[in-house]
Amino acid sequence: MFSLHNKTAIITGGGSGIGKAIAECFAFQGASIFILELNASSVEETVKKIVSAGGSVQAFTCNVADQHQVGEVVRNIIEQTGRVDMLVNCAGIAHIGKLESTTETDFERVFQVNVKGVYNTMHAVIAQMKKQGGGVILNLASVASSVGIADRFAYSMSKGAVLTMTLSVAKDYIKENIRCNCISPARVHTSFVDGFLKTNYPGKEEEMFEKLSQTQPIGRMGRPDEIAMLALYLCSDEASFVTGTDYPIDGGFIRLNN
Repeated sequence: MFSLHNKTAIITGGGSGIGKAIAECFAFQGASIFILELNASSVEETVKKIVSAGGSVQAFTCNVADQHQVGEVVRNIIEQTGRVDMLVNCAGIAHIGKLESTTETDFERVFQVNVKGVYNTMHAVIAQMKKQGGGVILNLASVASSVGIADRFAYSMSKGAVLTMTLSVAKDYIKENIRCNCISPARVHTSFVDGFLKTNYPGKEEEMFEKLSQTQPIGRMGRPDEIAMLALYLCSDEASFVTGTDYPIDGGFIRLNN
């Protein structure tokens, strides 16, 4: 079950965090992995781990906010493989602030990566997926897509857009056998979280980590590999009846926080 042998997967943001976990998981299930990552050095560990396990992976330095760059990379991949079976959009950036503390520059920066970046990659693969008779698109949204989170105005805006773009693409391309879903994690323990705590709460990292963990009713943050397993299901043939749906994976955050 959940085999991805002979399938091609493009994964953005595969150099760290959730994207890294998904790239490794999909590679171990047999997919040929193509990672789009802004920082070339950050993806080296992912590539090394996949190659050492006998997997197939290539990494491309690419700014997902740049449509020309994305188009060139995707064309390169299609020339090599002849198809794109899966696109997983993990690349994204965070921003902390309310409406009044969010500058135009802040807003634009988040929009360019989190919204336009997802648009660019979907736009680049959709014609090939139609041509080959189908494919799967999976976008990383957030619990912030569905519920209000304090001090996350621009981030919530961007993830709300990811959710609604997902539903739109699912509806528009269902007759072409293209499935499109999204995952909405709550807090997941990644290096980003550690860096955030170190920068904003020096000397109080452990205390704040525990406080953030407790915002999930289950009492902890998620793990990247847990998100990857849900992504694997949604991109596998076993999920062939699933499209146009957002999947919270949140330790009870949306439904159980009263």
